[in-house]
Amino acid sequence: MRMGKQSRFCGKSLWVPQFLAFALVLVFLILSGQNANALPAFARKYGLRCSACHESWPMLNYFGQKFKDNGYQLMNDRDAPIWQNPGYWPITLRITPFWSRESTNKVAVDTAPTGEQRLNTSGFNLSGLDILTGGTLEKNISFLLVPSADEFGAFHFESANVRFDNLFHSPWLNVKVGKFELDSFISEKRTLTLSGSGGGYQLFHFIPVGDGNIFGQLGDNQLGAEWMGHSADDRTRLSAAVFSSTDGNVDVPYGQNSYSWFFAGSQAFSAGKLGVQRIGGYAMFGQAPTTYLMSGGVPIPASGLGNKTYSRVGFEGLFYLGRHLNFQVFTQHGSDSAWFGACYGDIITGTCDPANNNTTGVLPAGAVNPTWNGAFVETHYVWSPQLTIFQRSEWVRMSQQAIPGTPSNLGDLDNYVFGYRYNPFMTSRAGFAIHNEYSWIRQRGTSPVTFTDLSSNSLLLGFDFDF
Repeated sequence: MRMGKQSRFCGKSLWVPQFLAFALVLVFLILSGQNANALPAFARKYGLRCSACHESWPMLNYFGQKFKDNGYQLMNDRDAPIWQNPGYWPITLRITPFWSRESTNKVAVDTAPTGEQRLNTSGFNLSGLDILTGGTLEKNISFLLVPSADEFGAFHFESANVRFDNLFHSPWLNVKVGKFELDSFISEKRTLTLSGSGGGYQLFHFIPVGDGNIFGQLGDNQLGAEWMGHSADDRTRLSAAVFSSTDGNVDVPYGQNSYSWFFAGSQAFSAGKLGVQRIGGYAMFGQAPTTYLMSGGVPIPASGLGNKTYSRVGFEGLFYLGRHLNFQVFTQHGSDSAWFGACYGDIITGTCDPANNNTTGVLPAGAVNPTWNGAFVETHYVWSPQLTIFQRSEWVRMSQQAIPGTPSNLGDLDNYVFGYRYNPFMTSRAGFAIHNEYSWIRQRGTSPVTFTDLSSNSLLLGFDFDF
């Protein structure tokens, strides 16, 4: 349902009059609000308030993460579905009607003197639709199924997995199989941001300019198997996953025998009145094809060979500064094989030219592994369970380009987001949030004609609801 998963790039615009008009409406709605209660699907089962599991829906708090780690169970006699009220229906529908103003500073235009000009648009729109269902098939056998549609109604399976929980009565033995989100405790699926220029984490999807590796994206759900273990109080967490190097696509459309691995671990600790802090790290290592069999000059799906490697490693932290203020920190050091950097890799979907098919075993002269470093800091001020103010600042910097002579800053990213999210109500049957957000993003040297800096910005007023 993400509206800005991997957006393209931002600049300044005259949005102030529209913003003030919408702000007046929002102030009125905020002053007339009610108490928040619960997230629908699991709240209908357990009768919990929303603040039990969420900082601000859909972002989890410590108890919500523990509930998720236990396989959507409270570890009591109500976990097995046989004890549930027959009227309970574990399905949530989520969609976001919204108004937005989008501005891109350089779009290819035939009549422009330079071949590029600014394009501004505004209007009403819809996000995609998420249909979420999850819970227990039997005690200690849990599932999650999320069919999702884009705004045009084209469906895919965002998540579809079964997890065997507490094997041999141990919280350290939990096995998940299917399509699932990688086990970073900073979750893009639960981020508060929604706009076109800031809805997703750039580091979760970053690919250097001209790189052919689509397979190392942390933010895309993957097809594979995962072991996850945690202490009884969930303060220590470890996980390891193996998955096909397909970027979550079904039917193994790329390599014949290519796999990737993801490892994560974290430790939470009490800081007294400040709250429970969590720090951790992750590492993603994989290989993916650079050579494909051809038929009539067209690459044959699933025929990929010539596997080359890539890696993503970093630190993540969640820090509380009292009841109201918390912030997330995420860092990444990334590296791709020089073959990917020279745009060998994904020629199936057109990321790279089909002529770039590694049949010679010889790299372009001087090619090296592209490497980069990045980080983001996201801050949440939880004024009340109903109102959260948020911001995120994110940066990516190339430290080594793949091809000699490439500008050293080509592809560098800057992304800034701020806004607020207000829940007038949330009951055990429905949730509703008023969401106002502004975002700006710039990437160096990527405009379509002049290859100068490309930027865009988004102003969004959305009504995010689920039932």
